[in-house]
Parts: sequence; structure tokens; C-alpha cells
Amino acid sequence: MPLDFLTLMTVMAANLFMISAALPLIMGRDVGRAARNMQASMLLQAVAWAAIIASSSLWDQTLSTLSIACNAAAQWMLYRALEEWLGPRPLRRVLLALVIAAPLGYTLGFGHYAWRVGWANFLMAAILCIVARATLAPVVASNLRWRSLLLGCLLTSAAFTLARGMLGAFTDQYPSFRTPHPVNLAAAMATNVSLVLGTVALLVAWRAEAEQKLRTLAMTDGLTGLLNQRSFAQQGTSLLAHAARHQLPVTALMLDVDHFKQINDTRGHEAGDRALQLFARLLGDTCRSGDLIGRLGGEEFGVLLLHNSAPAGMAFDRRLRRRLHAASVAELGFALDYSAGLATPELGETDLAALMARADRALYEAKAAGRGRLVAAS
Repeated sequence: MPLDFLTLMTVMAANLFMISAALPLIMGRDVGRAARNMQASMLLQAVAWAAIIASSSLWDQTLSTLSIACNAAAQWMLYRALEEWLGPRPLRRVLLALVIAAPLGYTLGFGHYAWRVGWANFLMAAILCIVARATLAPVVASNLRWRSLLLGCLLTSAAFTLARGMLGAFTDQYPSFRTPHPVNLAAAMATNVSLVLGTVALLVAWRAEAEQKLRTLAMTDGLTGLLNQRSFAQQGTSLLAHAARHQLPVTALMLDVDHFKQINDTRGHEAGDRALQLFARLLGDTCRSGDLIGRLGGEEFGVLLLHNSAPAGMAFDRRLRRRLHAASVAELGFALDYSAGLATPELGETDLAALMARADRALYEAKAAGRGRLVAAS
């Protein structure tokens, strides 16, 4: 059966519009920026192919320029999605310059067929190669399979786009985008296949992102972003075992925001939430890499300081208390303070619950002594 280029392009545009409509229904409303950029990329590609198909019948320059602009913008949105999934990507400014230059140079040189075809296809091939490069060397751990699949789709599209640019710019075998040249027909088929496989790759990437968010929600406290009680216990047990095995000093602290119920009752729960968020942020700023912080419930927080003995734990308390007083007055409008209990593990101790229980008893001694102080367990 003979292949008709226009039919292949029409089918692809229809598929892109259906995918664009289906993605928000599949993903729902609560999606991150990466997924929204991916949805925008699909929609822009659909508009691009619809515009180039329509340009053969009316408004040739306007619609074909729109097609180039939408296609370039679609790759920019895909690049931004990859930034969200994989971390900062290379050649960002170069890509943005090419995305702007592609439709601009096309419409300015529209009167010269070889120029506009060569310019648009060569720049689109370069854009596709940069986006393909963005699938490599992730900063954030990511599955190689979906990245490899997307890389193959992008490089295939880049190769056929470059071939069409060569035909249009340097030969007379490609007088229009509808020409049934073997390269053009192969490009149309490859583009349809790449559309399906690329969509699969992007859906796998989105699923991995969703799973990571679920894992993060299961491990962290929603208000403060710190570890929740369960995760603190799990990671703290591992940290304590590591410290015992390598004979490293560890200091445990139990912290309780003073008069927190009074803050909620007199200033409102929103002020209480902001107080807890400020306290959690300053805890994170005062700790070092390798230390562990968790919200253990209500206004209680737990801290494990690795490579720190009791005197270092007391110095930590002084720094935190000084920062908290200054920041709370400036950001909350009232002074915030806390009580703290400190404990250190016995030689070879790996029982986190026992260690934190001793710190908790010291915390209650600090409360009984008038709050706003640190007590070390004997």
C-alpha cells in the first residue's frame, strides 16, 4: 500500500492532540512543574504539525512560521521538564537562543526556499541534539531506561530533520514538505514511532517522580520538611550503629518549643505553624552535613549530632538559641525559646530508643527547672 505523507502527518497531529487531552486526565491536577512542562510540550507539538499541514492551503508564511515556533518551543518545554527531573542541564542559553532564532530566521528569509528550509531544519536538528544531550549525566539519580529511550527518539528525529534540511537547502528533490521523497516518508514514519515511544518514556519519568514524592511524603513531616518520627528512628538507628562500629562520638538532643500551646491560644494556629517552621529551618541551618534532625511530634524535635561530644552539643545549643531569639523577634514579632535535654551514648551503645529516652528525661528536668535551658543527662 503506498504511503501518503500528508496522511501520516495528519494521523500524527491527531495523535498528539489526543495525547495532549489525555495526559491531564491521567495525571490529575496535582502534578509538578515537570509534568506540566511535558503536557505543554505535547500540546505545542500538536499545534506545530496542525499548522504546517494547514499552511499548504492558506496563510503559508504565517502558519509555517507558527509551526516552526511551536515545534521549537515544544523542545524548550521538554528541556525544562528534564531540568526538573534530572537537575541543571547543559547548554541552556544556547538552546534558548536557537528556539528564538529558528522561527525568526525562517520568516525573515521566507522568500528564499532553500534558505528557509535549511535554516529551520538545521536549527531544529541542533535543538533536538541539545535536548537529547540533556537526557545524559543526571544530577539527580534517575532510571537509565526511560532516558535511553527518549535519547534514541530525539536523536532519530534530529537525524531525519537534518536530512530534510540537506535536501531542501542543497538539492531540488524536496520542493515542499509534502514531497513523497523516501527520506521525507521515512521521517514521517520515524516521527510517528518516536511520538509513541517518547510518550512512554516521559510517562515512566513522571511515574518515577510521583513515586519519589510518595516516598518523601512517607519520610518527612508535612509542615516542617524534617524527618518524621518513623524515619528519624530508622535513620537514627543506622547512624548510631555506624558511630558505634567506628567509635565516633554522637550527641543526642531532645528539644521542645516553650509555651507552644500559649502561642496557639493567644496568637492563633497560623502563628504556631510559622514558629515551628522557623524553628525547623534554624535547626537545619545550625546542623552540619551528616547530622540528623526530626520532628518527633507536636513541638518536640530530635537531633543526632555525629562526630560531636557533649561539649559540642552544648555549643550547638548556644548557637541555636542565639539565632532563634534574633530570628523569631524579626520574623514572628515575638521571642521564641525552647527547652532541651542532652544525652550521649554509652560505649558501643546502639539502642536509639534508650539514648533518646535519656535525652527526653533531661528535657523534662529542663522544663521543671524553669524552661529556656539545656540539661545534660547524668
